[in-house]
Amino acid sequence: MKTEKAIDVTIMGREFRLNCPDEESEELLLAADYLDKKMHKIRQEGKVVGSERIAIIAALSITHELLLMQSGSGFDIGHFRRRIERMEEKVDHALVE
Repeated sequence: MKTEKAIDVTIMGREFRLNCPDEESEELLLAADYLDKKMHKIRQEGKVVGSERIAIIAALSITHELLLMQSGSGFDIGHFRRRIERMEEKVDHALVE
């Protein structure tokens, strides 16, 4: 039997509490972080206005990346995880100083 836990994520400054299986919580946090960064990037580019539209454009972009990955011609999840780990290390190091 899988146990679930509640985790809190922040996307575009809004807090969300999500339930997920214990063994999937790290991946869900990575997904939320990726979505948040994608949405912030879209908003900063200034071409799309409104949170709902930004969310739709981000969803389309991420779906496109997924389809490229499935076809073998795009997104490398291993590379993405390594980049996230390096970013976390930099943040941890900066917080210690």
